[in-house]
Parts: sequence; structure tokens; C-alpha cells
Amino acid sequence: MTPRTYPALSYELYPPRNAKAVGPLWATIRRLEATRPDFVSVTYGAAGSNREAAIDLLRRLLTETTLKPLAHLTSVGSSRAELVGIIERLLGGGVRGILALRGDAPDGVEPGSGDVEHADELVRLIRDVEAQRTAQLAAGRVSIGVAAYATRHPDSPSIERDIEVLLAKEAVGADFAITQVFFHASDYSKLVSRAERAGVTIPIIPGVMPMTSSRRLTKLGSLAGIDVDDAFRARLDDAASDEERRSIGVAATVELARAALDEGAPGVHLYTFNEHAAALAVLDALELERPPEAGLAASM
Repeated sequence: MTPRTYPALSYELYPPRNAKAVGPLWATIRRLEATRPDFVSVTYGAAGSNREAAIDLLRRLLTETTLKPLAHLTSVGSSRAELVGIIERLLGGGVRGILALRGDAPDGVEPGSGDVEHADELVRLIRDVEAQRTAQLAAGRVSIGVAAYATRHPDSPSIERDIEVLLAKEAVGADFAITQVFFHASDYSKLVSRAERAGVTIPIIPGVMPMTSSRRLTKLGSLAGIDVDDAFRARLDDAASDEERRSIGVAATVELARAALDEGAPGVHLYTFNEHAAALAVLDALELERPPEAGLAASM
């Protein structure tokens, strides 16, 4: 009998910015934990500006929750020796999933200023470190994710070049990809079609942002070089209340995610911005089927 498959569910979190943010973040973590996601990714600032806070959050997720963390790791501005040290810390601390990214360079740092300039080189480095730790990993394998772009990367000369980069990351050991934000369902379907034609075989998970904030849409659209639909942004701005604004945004996000799932997406990755209300509203409306709870003892 062929095992039944279920859409993957995951969330993105970032470390608390200060002591005041710790409580609200953990309230969000507990609410998201109850949905039994497949993993939660933990990001950090440009060039690892709050990496220690991220590592502390990863440690707490591993020791105080049932969640499986996916650690963001960026190469920009870091030496090879520094990256090896970080990878060893992550694996030694129990992390078994890493999202390998070039990362955004902060002011004064050139994107290629480190020893490991591109994400495919970082994937290869993680595999090199992993190969030295097979005994500690019980001959297991670290799961490595990478970024994909439903629209052209701001630094890329073309969308074709983006696919070449994705293919290179798969070739050196990437297991899956998560897209950066996109606002039109056709962007995801076109990305998948381009990737498949080029020979990409790893699953590409759509990264979806709850579109409940006009300000956030505008900011992320600007950073990613994506045009935000003016009519939709106006609907958010003209909403009579926060409740109406959230309802409009959640409905649009659900429509986007459902279209991606209908196109065969392997799951949904929700960018939460450390807020659970909109993410859970999207999840409830999506009615994403989850696997039944089953303990190890029950299956033996």
C-alpha cells in the first residue's frame, strides 16, 4: 500500500528583538506548536547580526518544545572557518535542518566579501562538515533547504539565471527549496514549470506572507523588487476596521496559497513575523489536512 502523503506545513520565526518581545514570541510559539507543523525556520539579521539570539532560540525550541527547527545560515561577510564553526555548533546542539542562504549584506559589506560567496558553496560546505560527523549523526543526514524566487532575484540578471542557480544548489546537496514572498499565484506556477524544464527535482515550497498589512506589503515588495497590486493595497488602506483589514488580507492569502496547492505545491511555509493570529486564520481557512498524531510506541 502506498503511504498517504499530506501537505507540509511550516512557519518562519525570528529571535526576539529585546526582553519585552520574549513573552509575545513564546505565546506565538505555543499557539503554532499546537498545529503540529513539520518544522519552523529561525532567521536572523543581515550578516548574522543577532546570531547568538537565534542560536538561543533554536536551543529553546529543541529543549522546551516538540518543534523541529530549521536554522537559517547565511554566508555573506563570513569566513569559511567561521561558517564551519557555526555549522558544528548547530549540529552539536541537535539541529538537523539548515536553510542555506547567501544572505543580504548590511551597509558597508559587499555580498561577495566572505570566503563562501554563494549559497551553493554553503550547501557544499554543510555537506562537508556533515561528512565528518556521520557517527555523531547516527549515520543520518542533515536536511538542507535553499531559497527559490518566484520572481527575479533583485541581484540576478534574469529569471533564467535564477533557475540555473537553483539547479546548482540541488546538484551539491540541497533537499528542498522555499520561495521568497510572491503576490500572484501565476508567479509560483511559472517558477515550478521553469524549474522542472531545467531539470530541478527537489520540492519547491511556496513561502506565503499573510497579506494583512499594507505597510508590510509595501516594504517587502520594495525589498524583493515585486510590484504590489495597487487596488488590493487600497482595499487594505480603506478598510473600516482592523478586523475588516485582517479579513481582506487573510482571504487574499488563502486564495494565493490554495492556488499554489492546486498547482501541486508540496505544502505551505507561512512567514509569521512572530504573530500567530493572521497565520492561524490563514491555516484555518485553508483547511490544510494534517497527518494523524501517532506516537512511536503506537506504531511498533
